[in-house]
Amino acid sequence: MSHQDLFTPTPVGPFTLQHRVVMAPLTRMRSSPGDVPNELMAKYYAQRTTQGGLIVSEATPVSPHGYGYAHAPGIYTQEQVEGWRKVIKAVHDKGGIIFLQLWHVGRQSHSLLQPGGVDPVAPSAIQAQGDAYADSGPVPFGMPRALRFEEIAGIVEEFRHGAELAKAAGFDGVEIHGANGYLPDQFLQDGTNKRTDAYGGPIENRARFMLEITAAAVSVWGNGHVGVRLSPSSSYGSMHDSNPKETFGYVVQELDKLGLAYLHVVEPRVKGNETIDEHAAPVAVQYLRTLFKGPIIAAGGFNRESAEAIISQGGADMVAFGRSFIANPDLPRRLREGLALNAYDRDTFYGGDASGYTDYPFVDAATT
Repeated sequence: MSHQDLFTPTPVGPFTLQHRVVMAPLTRMRSSPGDVPNELMAKYYAQRTTQGGLIVSEATPVSPHGYGYAHAPGIYTQEQVEGWRKVIKAVHDKGGIIFLQLWHVGRQSHSLLQPGGVDPVAPSAIQAQGDAYADSGPVPFGMPRALRFEEIAGIVEEFRHGAELAKAAGFDGVEIHGANGYLPDQFLQDGTNKRTDAYGGPIENRARFMLEITAAAVSVWGNGHVGVRLSPSSSYGSMHDSNPKETFGYVVQELDKLGLAYLHVVEPRVKGNETIDEHAAPVAVQYLRTLFKGPIIAAGGFNRESAEAIISQGGADMVAFGRSFIANPDLPRRLREGLALNAYDRDTFYGGDASGYTDYPFVDAATT
């Protein structure tokens, strides 16, 4: 892996990326009524597309019950498929590659965001700390109810159906959102999973849901088209595990058997929206690298220097950028040429219109 930097080609599944700067999945809450992707979203993604560059879409619920953020686009209706086709065409027209991130927030929700005002679901009835985003603004996560054993297969099927619709829409692959304290992560970690059935207790049982939904996506897409995102070190949403090294080590070794396109590892430099330590060493990804044979994307507060370092040291094959990509539609060019970055406006991250979404300046206005 020596002598490689952010701007050398690298394989991902059947694709060859022309550079290693990945656009991270970024919840922006700009979809149309019915949680349908729209022309504004298509413009936003097109602005951030480069030839041979990889984009992971914003987190996309596979069910109306999977929401923790109002106006996130979904992937469970035909109307949503049609909306996503506009986004995909905009990306493909510029030579980009785009994976859809499949999402279910589980307990990180509120009855205001649930059909019929029901309680959110989780492996166990344990409330998370933090806020969901309803139409009215942030609301503390509600108390979830524990899923009944017989309900779990239905949620696995929702992920499979979401993967199927993503394929029908024309995406290049899908990513399972198994990070940041959402439903798959809630099953995986013993701080949130107190079940005593086949989905709780030993790590083999707690990992079952994550592995089943990933296998379901692979059954639709085949090898090399499914990625998984994990956050072994994150405490966001009051997540914790008594033995994270064993827990994540086990699930990564099992995921490695599924022929994934990549593993996407979030490092702990960002806690929710707060930066903890810009210079913290990326420990989790270096350990998981020893267990996973495929490509790895590292994410979490990277800048140009730290991204170059982890690539050159062989700790990861690609680096995902989030906030920098929000504010810099031409981020790969800025990183390649060492140009200054636009500052991001946190107040416009979640919801709103084109302001703080498609109006960030390019280095050269002619490139817009």
